[in-house]
Amino acid sequence: MPIFVIMGNLTEKGVKTIKDAPKRQKQAEEIIKSVGGKLLGLYYTFGKYDWVALVDGPSLEAAMKALFIFGQGGTNRTRTLVAIKAEEVNKIVGELPD
Repeated sequence: MPIFVIMGNLTEKGVKTIKDAPKRQKQAEEIIKSVGGKLLGLYYTFGKYDWVALVDGPSLEAAMKALFIFGQGGTNRTRTLVAIKAEEVNKIVGELPD
């Protein structure tokens, strides 16, 4: 399953309702589970992004569905990266022609 690195910023609405953040985290976990994924970790950060999540998901389509559902709340804006485990890349590199 692909790993998704999701970086997020709180919107103005998200900042105004920050006390609801634990509830939103639980909702996000439920959304991720509903599409067959698993939240591996959620971290609040300093810098360009307010938070970063690592998600194990079944497919790109499932990730997009989860992000659309989560985004309907209007409290966050996200950017998403697809990550490939080092072991998988090492296997690919080992198969490259000389």
